[in-house]
Amino acid sequence: MANILLERTAPLPLDEAWRRITRWQRHGDAVPLTVVRVVPPGPTREGTLVVARSGAGPLGFDDPMEVTVWQPPVDGSAGRCRLEKRGRVVLGWAELEVRPGPGGRTRVVWREEIRVRFLPSLFDGVVRHSSRYVFGRALNQLLRQS
Repeated sequence: MANILLERTAPLPLDEAWRRITRWQRHGDAVPLTVVRVVPPGPTREGTLVVARSGAGPLGFDDPMEVTVWQPPVDGSAGRCRLEKRGRVVLGWAELEVRPGPGGRTRVVWREEIRVRFLPSLFDGVVRHSSRYVFGRALNQLLRQS
């Protein structure tokens, strides 16, 4: 199992940073060879299923994640979302958090625990390194683009 932690400070209000990192379809735009769909479509809430389809053609796989915590920021308080990975290939969880940062900025925290089924723990370092790289670039892109 690989654990990752990404932290960014963005020159955005809490609610705007939250909106940018929880527009799920945009995650697909930010991660190569990935398309994201939301079931049911519409506003996210606990129980929403976010499905990331990664790969190309028959070499692809689904990474379904269920939203188990949905606490948008309210009146300047922190916001938090937890997704539990429910797939056959990728297991674990992800947490996205926004909280007040220095100088009116927003602190964004992305924590993730990833386990790839059938991949020995010997490869945890590779999974950790590649995940930090891919998700770090995705987070940067999500925060930059409105």
